[in-house]
Amino acid sequence: MAEITQAKPSRWASAVKKTKKVLQWIMSLIIISLVIFVYFKYFFTYSEGYRAGLLQKFSNKGVVFKTYEGELILSSVSSTANVALASEKFIFSVMKKNVSLQYDTLQGKNVIVHYIEKKGTVPWRGDSRYLVDSIALRK
Repeated sequence: MAEITQAKPSRWASAVKKTKKVLQWIMSLIIISLVIFVYFKYFFTYSEGYRAGLLQKFSNKGVVFKTYEGELILSSVSSTANVALASEKFIFSVMKKNVSLQYDTLQGKNVIVHYIEKKGTVPWRGDSRYLVDSIALRK
């Protein structure tokens, strides 16, 4: 009968096995860190709120991804004649495409928009970090 002898694994094979385990852990940590980074950069809602102002511009633009972009003039100081003396622009992208007709009819009017802010942009969502999901006429 042939005797089966089990050879003890060499030190080299043991070191290779441990190195593979360490590399698997490192790769797992890198992948988990990357997923967490992408989530917080592009999908986590950083802030949410309302802005009121004059809807100056609304357009559909883009080469590959057509997105709706708008511009709201926020007046911070106004005179007695109800004319804005100091203003800043609030540039936004529109999330819901079916509301775009409503935006077209409100150009040149004072409106209130509800927005959510992301920390980064992705091409199919628009050029701005501010994503508007609703609009109302300001009284």
